[in-house]
Amino acid sequence: MSYYRIILADDEEEIREGIIRKIAWQSLGFEIAGAAENGLEALEMAERLHPDVILTDIRMPFMSGLEMAAKAAALLPSVKFIILSGYDDFEYAQKAIQLNVVEYLLKPVNAADLTKALQRLKVRLDDESASRRDVETLRRHYEESLPVIKEQFFVSLLEGRVSKSRLESQAKLFQLSTDRSCWAVGLIHADLNSHQTENSIPSALHGKEELVPISLLRTAEEILGSYCQFQSFLYSEDVALLFDFSEPGSIGVAVSRLNEICKRGESILGMRIFAGIGSPYSLSNLHFSYREAQNALDYGCIHGYSRANYIKDVEPNTSMQLQFGEEEERTVISAIKLGSENEIRQVLNYLFSKLEKQPLSMTQYQIYIMEVITTLMKITHDYAISPEDIFGKDMDFLNALSSLHTPAAMKSWLTEHCLTLSACIKRERVDSSKLLAQNAQQFIQEHYSNPSISVETLCSFLHVSPAYFSTVFKRETEQSFVSYLTDVRLQNALNLLDTTNDKTYMIAEKVGYTESNYFSYVFKKRFGVSPSKYRSNQEHPSNNRSAES
Repeated sequence: MSYYRIILADDEEEIREGIIRKIAWQSLGFEIAGAAENGLEALEMAERLHPDVILTDIRMPFMSGLEMAAKAAALLPSVKFIILSGYDDFEYAQKAIQLNVVEYLLKPVNAADLTKALQRLKVRLDDESASRRDVETLRRHYEESLPVIKEQFFVSLLEGRVSKSRLESQAKLFQLSTDRSCWAVGLIHADLNSHQTENSIPSALHGKEELVPISLLRTAEEILGSYCQFQSFLYSEDVALLFDFSEPGSIGVAVSRLNEICKRGESILGMRIFAGIGSPYSLSNLHFSYREAQNALDYGCIHGYSRANYIKDVEPNTSMQLQFGEEEERTVISAIKLGSENEIRQVLNYLFSKLEKQPLSMTQYQIYIMEVITTLMKITHDYAISPEDIFGKDMDFLNALSSLHTPAAMKSWLTEHCLTLSACIKRERVDSSKLLAQNAQQFIQEHYSNPSISVETLCSFLHVSPAYFSTVFKRETEQSFVSYLTDVRLQNALNLLDTTNDKTYMIAEKVGYTESNYFSYVFKKRFGVSPSKYRSNQEHPSNNRSAES
């Protein structure tokens, strides 16, 4: 059984221990994750432990309970607060903070009142958790979102951004076949800059051109009707159609109907309408059909009159499957940047296995690999790596590929350069991480005396995000930012105590603490003695010896 996690904050140890001891926490569904004796410690603890509830007194040293609650709520929006306050502070507490404060309890609080408050809170937390998990609610939202999910799926298919697992699950959801090469993309485009023809009526959408694709979509759905199996949606400024050409002759029917759509659209809208259809492919390769449809669409624009073109009619020998698609590009980039040597080899084996299933010439292999090389060059630019370090000084790719006479030799050549690039990136990443940590440490060493120094100010100086910085800094130094900053401040405080006669409050200010009492608290927590006691021991070392004896 999991319990809701509570942080208890109160500066009186007796009260903290009494509350912890007198409440049957687990039987109420809670557990104490941590106990803090001031607001600053409670805030740091909340950042680290991510509690569900913070039970806090109002009056505490270094940072009040209300100030801590406001800051914690900003960091952890879902955390709930139980506020403990004296009679004089009760009305002030209610007015001062409302966000996620679920209970206000007057001190001294008794076990019965706190138990009832926790029981009420448990019901509330359970209801919120149940609501988030409510299957019926989620199912209803999911069903309402299905049209949007379906359209996003189709857009991803056109752009080649669908993983194998997503393709299988969503194709099954929308009852689309994945084992047949029967899917083709059609595009309908309105030339908004074309003049009205002599026989057309003036466009009713003049000045409202953003409605043109919607008008074309309605026209397409009306004319295609039951003649073709298709899905329709808006994509960019075009109408996109996903045709199922599993039935014989359905391509001819689609072209004929698209021609009718172009003519009617021109008549209604007073502008030229073009359409293009790509070859049939499997769903996983639908982005090839989309590119073909774009090319077919371009032929209509070149000819200058409204009509539909099928890519096989205008480019009989088209072979779009040879193109290095977006999905393949992302897979290669991800493997080189983040993958192991084995993963890189697996990706390249997969790419070449797809090519080997087609009757390709060596020239076609070379063209494909040149597209892959273009991607590798982009990666070297992103990481400021010299291409010569990867490909050699000459970088004469065509001659290099011409000297390779088998697909296996080409794969071996490409694999070698991908592995070299991956190794360079990993070295660069390690070096940049170490440099980032070193720069951060130097910044802290130079600015530790500034009380307002924070992760945000440091990251602004380093031009990185706080989340990324925290991960890298912890990995490189084995310390968090706060822990390292505290170490630097305390080490400098020790030096000042050893070498100066400054008062404790002066040393606190010099090392970045605005509250001398808080400085003493942190110092004693780290070294076991107060700053003044430490100085006294240093000045009279016999005190230590006598104490030890």
